[in-house]
Amino acid sequence: MIDIHCHLMPGIDDGARNITDSLSLFRLAANDGIRRMVLTPHLHLGRFDNTRASIHSEFLKLKQSVDEAGIKLELAVAAEVRFDSEILDLLESNQLPLYGHFEGQQFMLLELPHSHIPSGTQALVKYLTKKNITPVIAHPERNRDLLKTPEKINSLVRLGCWFQLTAGSIVGQFGERCQKLSVQYLEAGLVKVVATDAHNIKHRPPILSTARERVVELLGEQHAEALFWQNPYNITASLFDQQ
Repeated sequence: MIDIHCHLMPGIDDGARNITDSLSLFRLAANDGIRRMVLTPHLHLGRFDNTRASIHSEFLKLKQSVDEAGIKLELAVAAEVRFDSEILDLLESNQLPLYGHFEGQQFMLLELPHSHIPSGTQALVKYLTKKNITPVIAHPERNRDLLKTPEKINSLVRLGCWFQLTAGSIVGQFGERCQKLSVQYLEAGLVKVVATDAHNIKHRPPILSTARERVVELLGEQHAEALFWQNPYNITASLFDQQ
């Protein structure tokens, strides 16, 4: 399995606090059967003011620690980019850490506010797609607008967005409503990727296997393979090829 959304870099967002936490999380992921991870620290202007340069610098140090610890994981890095009009300037100056290239597109992990879908979301998505960047919308099943009105996702579907569910949502770790919406979107064929969005051992662990088992029960092995391996592999493979 491949995890393309997690917060395991120490001390730079609300995920792993230190290198000890990070290594424990990586060991848990490897033991769960995850073979590749794309680390996606928050890039949230005004809260987590990470930059492409600072993320890359921390990633190189972390990767060395993981290698020295003998943990069998392939690692790459991108970012979870929070919706903000100011990210356009970062994009134009090539300062946003994105996923890789696939079929003429590059991909961006885009986080909307949990409370709502901002009024400028469609305009931002259209701008990105004109730049041949496909937004991968993180955890739509946890957005309160979509929980209230699930069909609101259709405007983003029509614009070509991909959608990434949180593994924990599928198995009920974020409550019944998020679980129900996850299943609804899965059965409607709207989901392209399932990822952990891991932050810590106790409440947000890097576990994909239980969600994968549930997807197999719902939709079959072939569909699970697409969500947990093939699609995440396709849009991030070039990140690993660069190493």
